[in-house]
Amino acid sequence: MRKLEESLRKAPIVKKGDYNYVVHPLTDGIPFIDPKLLEEVVEEIKRDMPSCERIVTIEAMGIPLAAVLSIKTGIPFTIIRKRSYGLPGEKEVLQITGYSQKKLYINGLEKRMDVVIVDDVLSTGGTLVAVVDALKEMGVNIKAIYVVINKGSIEEMEERIGMKIKTLVNIEVNHEVKIL
Repeated sequence: MRKLEESLRKAPIVKKGDYNYVVHPLTDGIPFIDPKLLEEVVEEIKRDMPSCERIVTIEAMGIPLAAVLSIKTGIPFTIIRKRSYGLPGEKEVLQITGYSQKKLYINGLEKRMDVVIVDDVLSTGGTLVAVVDALKEMGVNIKAIYVVINKGSIEEMEERIGMKIKTLVNIEVNHEVKIL
């Protein structure tokens, strides 16, 4: 994870109130997403990923990860979107993060479907908890959860969702990014 760690150390930090926000290619698309960085991350996930019927990600920055992982594995992916389409079976999810509250919408997943969740970052865990709860309520089998960058309390999140979360890098953010 050399490229990932190097890119995190160089990433700028901005304040959103009291919240230290890391501006990084994989979490924000800024300044650009280096294909070699994306490939390094996806190969690491692919190496450990269990078999599943669908890769699931959350709009927006999980999309590049899921797209490349889908191409490399041949497994289709579903995007949990930020707007409703009103399709039959659509599931609404309330997403509460450290700095916002929004609704998300799940389409195209069925009861007993085996899925792997892939996302870019875990901070407060509000999005992940809401998504996992909704998928469980729908009867979807979550085989694994992969988060590229963890800057929250992973143990607390695992306890809240009742599952292990596999992270590629754990960081602490103050005036700089510290790789743990």
